[in-house]
Amino acid sequence: IFITPDEAVVTVDLPYTEPQAIKVEAISEDQIEITAKMKRKVCFDDLGITHRKGEFSSFRCQARIPVPIDTKRMNIQFKRGILEIRLPRRKGYRIRVK
Repeated sequence: IFITPDEAVVTVDLPYTEPQAIKVEAISEDQIEITAKMKRKVCFDDLGITHRKGEFSSFRCQARIPVPIDTKRMNIQFKRGILEIRLPRRKGYRIRVK
């Protein structure tokens, strides 16, 4: 997650994934969920991870964005196995002070 003055950019590596199998949903004002089904099962060894065993065929991740965002105007781009989600920052919000 990379925060700029105008937007939050979320980048996710999704190997062996079809663009049609990717789903990005806004769970709340500051949280998104990414789910994707892979073309084939992937072992941790395939990714160079040797301290874990097992395999998986889908990906699911929830990400909390640390700034207020406008989830209705998100821009999603998938290119060469990299998913990039651009979320414009919400203007005119109140910061609670305790």
